[in-house]
Amino acid sequence: MARAWGPLRRAAPALGLFAAARLTGALVLALWARHVGRSPRALLAKSWDSDWYTRIAAHGYGRTLYWPDGAAQSDLAFFPLYPGLVRAVATVLPVAYGTAGLLVSWLAAGAAAWGIYLVGERLAGRPAAVVLVLLWGLLPHSVVLTMAYTEPLMTAFAAWSLYALLTHRWLLAGALAALAGLSRPNGVAVAAAVLTAVAVELWRRRGRAGWRPWAGAALAPAGWLAYVLWVGARRGDPLGGYFAVQDGWTSRFDFGRGALRFVRDMLAGPTRFNLSMALVITAAGVLLLALLVLVERPPLPVLVYTGVLVLITVGGSGFFESKPRFLLPAFPLLLPVARALTRARPRAAILLVAGLAGLSFCYGVYVLTLAHMPL
Repeated sequence: MARAWGPLRRAAPALGLFAAARLTGALVLALWARHVGRSPRALLAKSWDSDWYTRIAAHGYGRTLYWPDGAAQSDLAFFPLYPGLVRAVATVLPVAYGTAGLLVSWLAAGAAAWGIYLVGERLAGRPAAVVLVLLWGLLPHSVVLTMAYTEPLMTAFAAWSLYALLTHRWLLAGALAALAGLSRPNGVAVAAAVLTAVAVELWRRRGRAGWRPWAGAALAPAGWLAYVLWVGARRGDPLGGYFAVQDGWTSRFDFGRGALRFVRDMLAGPTRFNLSMALVITAAGVLLLALLVLVERPPLPVLVYTGVLVLITVGGSGFFESKPRFLLPAFPLLLPVARALTRARPRAAILLVAGLAGLSFCYGVYVLTLAHMPL
């Protein structure tokens, strides 16, 4: 029993700081929402994609919105694990689907913070791991971690899968990667990490690694592939149907051409604050990836996971304002900053964290009550 509780006890300071950060952010949002006559619960449980997820949980798939320009946005673009869990909670507990979504997200965010701590502890030591979790909870878009969104769930599976890889638990890593792939489209990054780790293990042992790495590798992409093929079969095009659905949302991978056109147009004229923030945060993500490679030199699976997430974010077209949210699961990007803060003077570290907290809380209020653009 003591051995089982050991990792949780070590993570307790990090989890406490994370909970304090997100509860403070939620309180600031609630106070402002009340001030402007909005419902805090509705903002967290029914905004933007949250509404799609809770509708899928309540009624299943089958909703499509048609727009005057000919675009068709189908709910098949949303992966099934999160709405499935929301439906299960709403079935067991006497709560509405929106509340069930918040419960799932909050529990997942806590599990994600614990997994992030364990990965950070293994890669950079305990002090840096505590700071890593706090930084993740104070990112500008961290309000998403308290909303009925899928990022907390996917990050939880991703963090624990990476920890399983670092401790050579191949079956667990593959199973968690499969669940991550059922959570979000960019959950495929976790499968890429598992396949990379298995390939390295097989190369080191010259193919004599036993059956567990092979089984983990087979499991890892199963969730993502299963949903993509199911949507394709439902649309009458097994290999291309899912990507046609995503195209209806103007979401496609074009190696960054769409994003570059958007940035060019944005810089050519007046733009909104959240679009400028999205550009700054995305550029910071690319810079942090370079620092991760050059300074931290993490294990290859961690680097592959993070790199694939950044590649999907930067190379994808579509909702430019959502790119910072897509980077939320890429928590290893914060490792160089976390390690630097542990070495900095306490006063400087406290000032930086306080400034980041102020930005996080205020920006969360802005994107949910003032921006009027999708997260």
